[in-house]
Amino acid sequence: MEDEKPASKLDIQLIKTQAQIDLGKLEAQTTAKEVASKYIGKTAIPWIVLLVIVGVVSSAFLSIEALPAVIGLVSTAVMAMIGMLSGITSTKEKEEKPEIKIIQDLIRQLDESNEPMSVVVDGDKVTVTKGDNKITTTK
Repeated sequence: MEDEKPASKLDIQLIKTQAQIDLGKLEAQTTAKEVASKYIGKTAIPWIVLLVIVGVVSSAFLSIEALPAVIGLVSTAVMAMIGMLSGITSTKEKEEKPEIKIIQDLIRQLDESNEPMSVVVDGDKVTVTKGDNKITTTK
C-alpha cells in the first residue's frame, strides 16, 4: 500500500474554500420562508423566554396600577412572536375566500357558453345578460 501524505495547509485551505462556496450555493437556493424560519427559530424562543422573565420580574417591582399595562405589552409581544413562528412553520395552505371561488366559477361558466353577453350599467344598477340568463345587482 502507498503511504498517504498528510494534507498540506494549502490543501486544507482549498477544501475549506470549496466548502464555503458550496454552502453559499445552497444558501442562495433557499427560499425567503426557509431563511426567515431558520432565523426566527434560532432567535424567537430565547426572546419569548426573556419576555416572560421580564413579566414575572416586573410583577415583583411594579405597582399594582402599572402591572396590567406591562403584562399586556409583554403578552402581546409574546403572542406576536408565537404567531410569526406558527405562520412560518405551518404547512397548511391558505384557503381561498368563498367569494373568489364563486366569481371564478361564474367566469368559467360564462366562458364555456358561446352565447353573446351584454353588460348594462345604469347608475348603481348593473345588469348582465348572457343567453337566457339575466343577473341584476344594485349597490
